[in-house]
Amino acid sequence: MKKFMDWLSNSFAPSMNKICSKPWIAAVSSSMQKVIPFILTGSVIYFYNVFRSYIPQLPDLGMIADYSFGLISLIIAFMVAQQVMEKLGKPFYTTNCGLVAIAVLIMFVMPTYDEAGNMIITGGRLGATGIAVGIFAGLFTAIIFNLYSKLHVLENSTKIPDFVTGWINYIIPTLITLGIGMILTKDLGMDIFEMVLWVFSPLQSFAQTWYGLILLCFIPAFLYTMGVSSWLFGAVSTPIYLAGIQANIEAVANGLAPTNIATTETVFTAALITMGGMGATLGLNVLMTFSKSSRLKTLGRIFIGPSIFNINEPIMFGAPVVFNPILMLPMWINAIVGPAIVYFIMRVGWLNIPATLNQVGQVPVPISTVMITQDMRGILWAVVLFIVYLMIWFPFFKVYEKQCMIEDGELQEN
Repeated sequence: MKKFMDWLSNSFAPSMNKICSKPWIAAVSSSMQKVIPFILTGSVIYFYNVFRSYIPQLPDLGMIADYSFGLISLIIAFMVAQQVMEKLGKPFYTTNCGLVAIAVLIMFVMPTYDEAGNMIITGGRLGATGIAVGIFAGLFTAIIFNLYSKLHVLENSTKIPDFVTGWINYIIPTLITLGIGMILTKDLGMDIFEMVLWVFSPLQSFAQTWYGLILLCFIPAFLYTMGVSSWLFGAVSTPIYLAGIQANIEAVANGLAPTNIATTETVFTAALITMGGMGATLGLNVLMTFSKSSRLKTLGRIFIGPSIFNINEPIMFGAPVVFNPILMLPMWINAIVGPAIVYFIMRVGWLNIPATLNQVGQVPVPISTVMITQDMRGILWAVVLFIVYLMIWFPFFKVYEKQCMIEDGELQEN
């Protein structure tokens, strides 16, 4: 175990952090964080619509969701391109590159035109379904702008005014980017939107399996115990989750049953898998609150407030769980057992599959569970899962508790 922990702390974690800091990877990860307010705006409206379904007299606020979450692929295209330029240290191109990426995305969604020449865009392609395409459009645009920036065109010219040089260095990469986009879509007739979805579809399909959901939950939890931000993995999981919930929403709207279990609503908002935070640390926090170790008891009482609201950074770094070989293992086990149970009970119909967008993950369990699944059975399953998590934490916690008591002089070592 010591050799394994040494490898994790001295080799694996530094390598992962180095990967996370790479501009292109960091840009996509950062973009996923920056679009959260737009996703949450849509979530608020969907949550509001739950009340509106019972009180139809309430005003229809659907347009707010349509022009926030409903345009999420456009927003992501801009953010990815802008963030790449920012991470690469090219502030001159940040805004323009982002704006061109929006134009590129619209090309890629293949709009049609009526007899009057008006552009017609299928709204669904600008929403969650097109997130992967938005990322691709952003990266496509950023690559061209980055390559052009290395030419340093007219940068040292003394005969041309600076503002004219700026125009030229905006216009040329814009022409190249849109020109390539035009050739691909118009001249070659390539439906980039469908092509990206086709490439992405195997991952999306696998994610909606039992094994896929477990991996989506285990990988970020594993990285988290290494001190590596789980936001890195968000670049992979967010498109999957949003496409999944969008498909569920559309299925219900068409009178069908939702089928996608791997969604943010299932993993985070319902708080069954992330009860107390990633790795289901609420059970650990409860054990700490009643610990025989005065140190752990004090920390447990300090951390219990955030844990109830599914915020576990304090306990992860304060207990600590991060790089703690005794507490890392049960967190990994919870990140496997939790999604395995939740997938099973939803697939067999013992708990409703979420079918509304709501990514406000700081609502305590089981309130959040009932709110998201609209199923009172969620209370029962929240209790069952809490007991399961508690049982998994318990033996490891007792070992750690004894170790802390010996270190603090509260217990004599045998």
